[in-house]
Amino acid sequence: MADCKYSRRSFLGTLTAGALGVAASDSFTQHADSQVLAEEGATNAQREVIGDPRVRGPFPILSTPFLESGEVDYETLADQAKFVDWCESPGMIWPQAGDAVDLLTMDEKMQGMEVLAATMKERKTALCLGVQGKDIDEMLVYAKKAEELEPTAIISRPPDDGKTEEDLADYWRALMKVVNRPVIIQTSGGTKYKGPAPSLELLIQLGKESPYFGYVKEESAPIEARMQKLVAAKPDIKRVFSAMGGHAWLYQLRLGTEGLITERAPFADVLAAVWRNYQAGDVLAAAGAYSKLVLMLNMRESIGGNSLRGFTLYIWQKRGVFKNRLSREYGPNSSIPEKPIISDFKLNDFQIAELDMRFEAMKPYLKEGGWK
Repeated sequence: MADCKYSRRSFLGTLTAGALGVAASDSFTQHADSQVLAEEGATNAQREVIGDPRVRGPFPILSTPFLESGEVDYETLADQAKFVDWCESPGMIWPQAGDAVDLLTMDEKMQGMEVLAATMKERKTALCLGVQGKDIDEMLVYAKKAEELEPTAIISRPPDDGKTEEDLADYWRALMKVVNRPVIIQTSGGTKYKGPAPSLELLIQLGKESPYFGYVKEESAPIEARMQKLVAAKPDIKRVFSAMGGHAWLYQLRLGTEGLITERAPFADVLAAVWRNYQAGDVLAAAGAYSKLVLMLNMRESIGGNSLRGFTLYIWQKRGVFKNRLSREYGPNSSIPEKPIISDFKLNDFQIAELDMRFEAMKPYLKEGGWK
């Protein structure tokens, strides 16, 4: 890591932030100084990092566990966070993604946030809380709750009621006024969002306006072109994360992404191995770990089911974290039922044998010992 000195570029960036009246915490400011990439040929670990270095690397999304009653299993949610931390993953996220998150009530999300904040208080892995809402008012309820809990970062996708670029700008600028930590913008919306993906110009402009913005989870087409343009927009853009199930992560690291956000938490130690090796400049070792991950993820082609849950619930059980393979389901036409509809993901003997074999192939990259 280079000397902790201001470059002309970072100095001007600091002046700009001050002119905008954006207040940054001391802990964030000391991380945000470094805004110059190292010379060509340096390993990723030797590069100066733009933005907060804690918000970097794989940030797997936690899967929401449920009891047989259909209620959220908060004890297992906490255990899941402990497991991801034990795996030495740089970060974790909840609630987020197409993981029945829309089927959770506001009270359930708030309680889950409190459980995770308490669980992670003395642990190393960075906690990122999801604060999306159907509109600005609902989003701000979650955002203010997250601020009280002081996670490392928050993540927000477009509002359900958003229809135009102006709607997205208003939504995230309202968020900008109440948060004092890095904000990751997810460029795709939830199941109800029908508006446009945020333009690159908007994402860059938000990064100019606040040192806490400019972190992007990119999963909107054309993905590769957008990623490259965002990476080229540093230091206004601080971080670009891969997504889309991690299926293109290794390639996208080459394009300049600096992390992964997807619901692959049962493989948090494998994700960490990919990241560590890539950071050290050992791309072949990173590819070895990544190939075993993709081999496992490809089981969806044979087993089917929700790509974000499905057979991964079996892996959660196998790793001693989940008690069951239960999920909440939507009603007809993706409606939210009055009472939870619970499903149990079933596997036959052949499918279990194949999953066990592919899990065994991951053994060189799985952390040994017990997470409890």
